[in-house]
Amino acid sequence: MKLAVTAENGQVFQHFGHTKMFKLFTVEDGKVTAREDLDTSMSGHEALAVILKQKGVSLLICGGIGGGAKAALQANGIELVAGASGDIETAVADYLSGALVHDPSVQCSHHHHGEGEGHTCGHHHE
Repeated sequence: MKLAVTAENGQVFQHFGHTKMFKLFTVEDGKVTAREDLDTSMSGHEALAVILKQKGVSLLICGGIGGGAKAALQANGIELVAGASGDIETAVADYLSGALVHDPSVQCSHHHHGEGEGHTCGHHHE
C-alpha cells in the first residue's frame, strides 16, 4: 500500500488544494518500508489526485479539503483521511495503529486568493 500526506515543514499541511509537497509512504505488513517526497508545486486540485494515482497512492492523509477535491480523489480511487494535523510521522503512525480516522465533517470552502494568515482549513466544520 502507498499512502500520501500533505506536507509542509514536517507537518500535515492544512489545505489540500494548495499543497506543494506530499510525503509518500510505502507500507507493507503494517510498517513503513519506504519514504519519498513528491513535489507538486505546479499542479491544481484535480491534477493532484491524478498525480497521486499515477504514483500508486491508495490513501491520502490531509488536513482540510474541499468538495471538488474529495470528488477528484474518489474518482481516482483514493481513500481519504481528512482532519489530520501535527507531525507527519505521527499522523502516519496513528493511522497505521487505527488511532487516526477520517473526519467527514472537514470541509474547506475557502477557494479564493488572499486568505488570512490564520487560515487553517482542517479546523472548519461547516
